[in-house]
Amino acid sequence: MSAHDLTFVLGGARSGKSAFAERLASESGLPVSYLATAAVSDEPEMRARIAHHRASRPAHWPTVEVGRDLAGAVLETAREGHCLLIDCLPLWLAGWLCPPDDGPDAPADDTQWHDVVGQLTHALSTAPGKLIVVSNEIGLGVIPMGSLTRRYVDELGRLNQRVAALAPQVRFVVAGLPMAVKG
Repeated sequence: MSAHDLTFVLGGARSGKSAFAERLASESGLPVSYLATAAVSDEPEMRARIAHHRASRPAHWPTVEVGRDLAGAVLETAREGHCLLIDCLPLWLAGWLCPPDDGPDAPADDTQWHDVVGQLTHALSTAPGKLIVVSNEIGLGVIPMGSLTRRYVDELGRLNQRVAALAPQVRFVVAGLPMAVKG
């Protein structure tokens, strides 16, 4: 199963992937909605990152902070003649595997996580309109220390593979330079 108008944008931290995805959305000529996956944090560094992303995108783009239900947000927000920008999968995954200690959610077990990934890939493959999904490629380095970190890297790699398989177009951004990987 593949999505008819899905572009998957990958890159490392501060590679320019979000700016490139925002440019693709703007250049689509369609109305754009933005699904933000970052949980609001008390950490000053994370708050600064969120503020940077908010400031970089046009104020007229409606933004939905999705929390854990990314699949539901995709199905609710996507529509024909519209562009939906999802930024980014790693923060969404972190909300599932490493939820805040003071929050109501427990970390997902393998069964729950695989069900959630299935729901997301179904949503991405059936949602109408143009979709742009942003993710980090973090599998280019050493095998991380610690079982939770290894699980995170493994699950993000598997999730990226599933989304890339759905997407007719995949772009990899390095130092602000997008490269065509697929399509």
